Amino acid sequence: MHGITKKILSGIGAMAAALGCVIAAGPPAAAAGKWCNHSVCIQTYDTGNYLGRVEVSVTNTNQPNRIRARVWTTNGWSAGTKTEDVAKFRTYRDQVYPQRHFPPGTRLCAEGFRGGASVGLPCTTITN
Repeated sequence: MHGITKKILSGIGAMAAALGCVIAAGPPAAAAGKWCNHSVCIQTYDTGNYLGRVEVSVTNTNQPNRIRARVWTTNGWSAGTKTEDVAKFRTYRDQVYPQRHFPPGTRLCAEGFRGGASVGLPCTTITN
């Protein structure tokens, strides 16, 4: 009886460990959502692997700065945002419009620049 109980508990432990790995890894992000890294966020409003509009926001510091961003995908699409002088404690926002479908697994990234220095680089993987 002790041997059977030990085998059952061992099997339950293995299943729990496997489930934990699946939960920890999780699926890549779909096209719709918001992802941030340091002072930069990218937000998409579409579903699946279509991106119509991508919004980039860069949080400013306690002094005025010149801010811009660059958005790109790993399959060759890219676009720059306008450069703007932003007052202190303001958030810069701009949009780019890919208006296309991307193959699943394509990475979408945006890098924000404040005063010429990179201040964040969020990325996500586009899925179906």
